[in-house]
Amino acid sequence: DPGEFRELVTSAGVEPVSTVTGSRKQPSPRFFVGEGKLEEIRDAVAANEADVVLFNHALSPRQERNIEHELKCRVLDRTGVILDIFAQRARTHEGKLQVELAQLEHMSTRLVRGWTHLETQLETDRRLLRERIKSIHKRLEKVRRQRNQGRRARQRADIPTVSLVGYTNAGKSTLFNRITTSSVYAADQLFATLDPTLRRLELPDVGPVVMADTVGFIRHLPHKLVEAFRATLEETTQATLLLHIIDSHDPRREENIEQVEEVLAEIGADDIPMLQVFNKIDLLENFTPRVERNEEGIPVRAWVSAVTGEGLDGLFDAIVERVAEDVVHHFVLLGPADGKLRALLHEAGSVISEEYRDTGDTVVEVRLQNR
Repeated sequence: DPGEFRELVTSAGVEPVSTVTGSRKQPSPRFFVGEGKLEEIRDAVAANEADVVLFNHALSPRQERNIEHELKCRVLDRTGVILDIFAQRARTHEGKLQVELAQLEHMSTRLVRGWTHLETQLETDRRLLRERIKSIHKRLEKVRRQRNQGRRARQRADIPTVSLVGYTNAGKSTLFNRITTSSVYAADQLFATLDPTLRRLELPDVGPVVMADTVGFIRHLPHKLVEAFRATLEETTQATLLLHIIDSHDPRREENIEQVEEVLAEIGADDIPMLQVFNKIDLLENFTPRVERNEEGIPVRAWVSAVTGEGLDGLFDAIVERVAEDVVHHFVLLGPADGKLRALLHEAGSVISEEYRDTGDTVVEVRLQNR
């Protein structure tokens, strides 16, 4: 699917300047593509002054090296692109270790003999890679033991987190950008310089909330990258609310929903409150935006278009309502001896207002996450 690959490429922070497609009965052992197609790619590289050529297929180390030699620029195959995205998105300790492991194992197949005087260096590189891989395996085992011991005692952050999950081509990042940059929603770009996939919002009746855009689910994920993919999603187990973004126009919609929910169950995130967001309603015939509620009156589905903006106000209200379930709003009377507690509330950013009384007491209005 060229559309999905284009989404993958932009997720990696690369600007696509030209797309070359082709078909042949079987890949060329030397260049994967035929020589005529290679010439077409070479022309596209020259015309656009491209820095890198990305293939939506797995390349053998030999094919990758041959193509680089012919095009005189860096070449990455599909696995390399996916690994690059994982490396950018992994935030948990286990996620970073798992992605580094996958990168090193991928790199180890790319170490090939060039000139004889470099063979000693090559053997040194191989030995260092093997040692590093062995070390990461040990550290991962330790991290997993620690996590399994305390998995059910999930620690949530003081600030509620809304985490977006969904297939790469569901319009997840477009929706993330629409919600977090619209002036209507008073976005606070606190985290913008730290991580383009984290934003802090100020929600009415809730207060500060962190919105996180996770790595997109993709089809035909190379088997050796499955663990790295799950590890990059581990942080969703800390979320207050999951927004499951779904391409409402995709004929495989139901299958996609099932696959996402299966992975969430595998990483222990299936008990987190979820709001399904059916995106791209502008591609459906005679469809109006709406929010659907369950028997208890809780919003569970929103139908929107990230491109046209239809339904976004309703979605935003639904997010506020769902996150507010997890937030308590109280007035607390603190005496002169409660200075330490007052300082902790301020440190957590939970104090909305304070009123001092002649008695020396203070009435503090607080907003806290319900644990």
